[in-house]
Amino acid sequence: MIQKRTLISAGVLALLCGLIYLQVRTWKKFDWHTFWARTDQVKVSYIVLSLAIIYFLYVLRAVRWRIFLKPVHETTVARLIAPQFIGFAGLAALGRPGEMIRPYLIARKEGLTFSSQVAVWLVERIFDMGCVAIMFVVEGFVGDPLWNELQAQGLHHGRTLQTTVEVSAGIFLAAIVALIVGAIVLWRSGATVANYLERKLEPFSAKMAHGVRSKILAFTDGLQTIHDLASFLQLFTVSMVMWILVGVSYWLVMASYGGQLARLGPASILLLMVAGMFGSLIQLPGVGGGSQLATIALLNNVFHVDNETAVSCGMLLWAVTFMSVIPMGLLLARREHVSLRAVAKAEEKAEAALAE
Repeated sequence: MIQKRTLISAGVLALLCGLIYLQVRTWKKFDWHTFWARTDQVKVSYIVLSLAIIYFLYVLRAVRWRIFLKPVHETTVARLIAPQFIGFAGLAALGRPGEMIRPYLIARKEGLTFSSQVAVWLVERIFDMGCVAIMFVVEGFVGDPLWNELQAQGLHHGRTLQTTVEVSAGIFLAAIVALIVGAIVLWRSGATVANYLERKLEPFSAKMAHGVRSKILAFTDGLQTIHDLASFLQLFTVSMVMWILVGVSYWLVMASYGGQLARLGPASILLLMVAGMFGSLIQLPGVGGGSQLATIALLNNVFHVDNETAVSCGMLLWAVTFMSVIPMGLLLARREHVSLRAVAKAEEKAEAALAE
């Protein structure tokens, strides 16, 4: 397992180096004096408010997790707050090996099985992706005043922005439909689907077939926590509020720079959010990389923001929305007598046992 993750990290590092090289090649110059000047002029009050929203989101995540647990286990939001902060701090500091810290800590704290909380985590991801997709589709087709303003000035990238978002919104709409259909099928017949796929894949690889079956069954178990329409509406509402607040946090960081960034509308902000989400799939522990690069590239190549401002804004967005959880996470970990590395190793063993 360790050797596998080392190889993956090496591959991610090579890919990030390649992406950085390609990005730098597109710039004829980069003025560090301008970079520091742009960063120094940021409105600090906007950043503080953005950070406050990000911290509040971890409380909302605890609220949502409690709703997931309600059919099978009674707990309080207060008990679930620390695992949210510690888990996301582990993810930020350790990278993908820290992904399962949250379900592991909650399982241990509440006396539940690790597999049941992995199932909750899987369904949580579906709600997150679904809400972002819905927001993106709605805003993508509504449009953004900035695009019309740029087109009125005779600037071609205004139309490019509009086309980019509309095409992306169409793809997301198709993904939403597929997601809903797939979730309904698994909710009703998850075990049947899992057994069928295991039989079909077993001739190629018994291990892979068993792994696919285990993951589908875990996801199906997670879907069972949504036992009625009321719980679904609660989960959907909390999730939607969360991602609207993420958008507000992004906007505050943009607005803190003034100028064109302050004029970005909801559709443009959502495009940045989506780019950051997909970019975060390629990152190194404690360093990131993919998220910042995706944001910087979008600001520079699509929104035509100057190099220095794009880099400054991309780095600040990453620090505020992703890395800012580390101080509180470490503080709560100390209070709860939790070592991130020890928990990550224990979680890794539990995850390996679950896959067997």
